[in-house]
Parts: sequence; C-alpha cells; structure tokens
Amino acid sequence: MTTQEVAKRLIELCRAGQWSQAQEELYADDAESIEPAGTHWESVKGMDAIRKKGEEWSGMIEQFHGNEISEPLITDNHIAVRMVSDTTMKGMGRMKFEELGIYEVKNGKVIREQFFYAPMPTR
Repeated sequence: MTTQEVAKRLIELCRAGQWSQAQEELYADDAESIEPAGTHWESVKGMDAIRKKGEEWSGMIEQFHGNEISEPLITDNHIAVRMVSDTTMKGMGRMKFEELGIYEVKNGKVIREQFFYAPMPTR
C-alpha cells in the first residue's frame, strides 16, 4: 500500500470507531506508539503492547459519544490527522479530547504513531 492508501483506510476505520481493526490491518508487527512525556504509556513497541494499551484506554471510558477525524495531511511517508473524541471517562465526567496523530509508514505499514495533546484534567 502507498502512504495515500494507508491514510485513506486509516481515516475510514477511525471515523467508524474501528481503532483495533485499523491497527490489525495497517500496522507492522513491531510498530511503536508514542504518547507525550509524563503520560501513562509514553511509549510502547510491538502489536501486543499496542493492543494492551488500547484495551486499557477503552477500560477508562464509561461512554463514547462520538469522534471527529480530519482529512489527512500526507507526505511521502507520514500522515497527520486531527482527532477529537467526545467521551465520558470513568471518574472524570464527559469531555472532548483533542489530539494530533502523526503516523509514519514504511513498506505499506504504519511503523510508528505519535500523539500530541494537552494532558487530561484530573478531578
């Protein structure tokens, strides 16, 4: 897959809320996922760790109300996407969470995802 094709499929699956399917379909086995310094996960490597991270994140959500996924910005091997999710987090109430996701593609697979966002408020 080209970076353009990966971006198109990634956006399609993310807009449908099919995050796990996007990872299974589009990510390399040794992909890396990076969060801002000081957050719970910071960096994990490999699909097993990425799956576990996704399960932990899902476990923090009381109710998912929807999301907004921008059109991607694409270079030769990078995809940038603005994402906003509307969720009720356990013990934290309902909030909109905005982030920028940068995905690096090599040989038709996502090899690195990195997210940029302000820390969630604590209550």
